[in-house]
Amino acid sequence: MGTAIAKQDRIGARVPHEVYETLCRAAELTGATVNQFLVQAALKEAQEVIEREEVIRLSPRDWNWLLDLMENPPKPNAKLKAALKRYQKAKRDDEGTAFSWEP
Repeated sequence: MGTAIAKQDRIGARVPHEVYETLCRAAELTGATVNQFLVQAALKEAQEVIEREEVIRLSPRDWNWLLDLMENPPKPNAKLKAALKRYQKAKRDDEGTAFSWEP
């Protein structure tokens, strides 16, 4: 039985000498190589960016407001009814095209 080898990719960057020295010093202080330090720092930042962009945080008051709206939605107003008609017309118009899209 063989062991699976994880695919690895390479990342490279050219930086000013002063930046490189700062990264080397920080890596040394944490007991990591420069590559390990860069990957750990970049991964941490990437995860924070993804969470910030993909996660919606609500206060307890706003969460309760949202739940109430979902459980007791308001009756459609004139603007919503008009938007639905436009959507249905656009959907009918696109049925014959090769690029029709269904949500």
